[in-house]
Amino acid sequence: MIIKLVEIYEQSRRQLDDMPSFSLREVFINSEHVTCLREDTVTGNKIQLGMLAEELDSRQRFTKIHLNRGLSGIDLVVVGSPDLIQEKLLGKTLLKG
Repeated sequence: MIIKLVEIYEQSRRQLDDMPSFSLREVFINSEHVTCLREDTVTGNKIQLGMLAEELDSRQRFTKIHLNRGLSGIDLVVVGSPDLIQEKLLGKTLLKG
């Protein structure tokens, strides 16, 4: 299943001594390729330093998603707690009864 999330990514620096700046963008991922979810507290600390997008609330939580790409993988940092991201990945389930 393909789902839409909001990724935090580092914008390219003009010079090596520039402070890194981060922005948000939509990303679509295949939930079948997700191998690991974990909370990303490092990104949360960047909010306190004012390095992240201004539209983010300081109470926001972040999740690092590891995607399988065959021999290697890719890590994405997305907005939302691991529980919220897991719920999106699994889809809404109805109780049978």
